[in-house]
Amino acid sequence: MFNKPALTDEDLASTILSDLKRVTREYATAATESVCPEIRQMFTQLLDSTLKMQGELYTVMQQNNMYNASSPALKQELDKQLKQYQQSQQQTNQFVQQAKASQGQIPPAAMGNNSVPAYQ
Repeated sequence: MFNKPALTDEDLASTILSDLKRVTREYATAATESVCPEIRQMFTQLLDSTLKMQGELYTVMQQNNMYNASSPALKQELDKQLKQYQQSQQQTNQFVQQAKASQGQIPPAAMGNNSVPAYQ
């Protein structure tokens, strides 16, 4: 018959890493779209454990020269992106609070300060 070449450890690890990355996206989407709190919690726990596995596999691959990380990002660029995300989060929080207030779910006086903490 015909002999197929076996996958190398690097190819196998890369395939598993790609699958873990895909699964994390799917779990994140499922958790985000879940209406039931128990189902949301289950997907969040699955996401956390999958992220842990992905991180462990990445570390092993990097230690064995199976994965080349991208070049480091400039701190200035990261700070700029973080500021944009914080502004977007603040705008989203304000929108949600205003929508709740207009629906009578919370009194406007209880809205308070909608500032978003800076993450370091």
